[in-house]
Amino acid sequence: MRPTQVLRSGELPIGKYGHYLNKDTWGHLGAILPHRGIITYGISANQQNVLAGAAHDAVFNTWRRFRKQVLYWAPPLLVAYYAMDWANKRNEYLNSKAGRAESHDD
Repeated sequence: MRPTQVLRSGELPIGKYGHYLNKDTWGHLGAILPHRGIITYGISANQQNVLAGAAHDAVFNTWRRFRKQVLYWAPPLLVAYYAMDWANKRNEYLNSKAGRAESHDD
């Protein structure tokens, strides 16, 4: 079963007999003259090598971001680490025999 061809008032079927979409049909969609024998090929941006240079850029971008942000988070981290270390050592001392003897004498 063949699909029926759309009947247009007085027009030749599009694609037959050298009649193509042009400025006279459907409002300037195509060219004035029929284009035959012109073949163009292209590749979509989605099909190109999307990971080209990704590893290189990841390493250097990570280093750049680390270098610019390290002074914002490293000093508070070091202060918190040393404060926690001091508190743990002080707690162990106060709960030891010598620490209890020292605090009992006061």
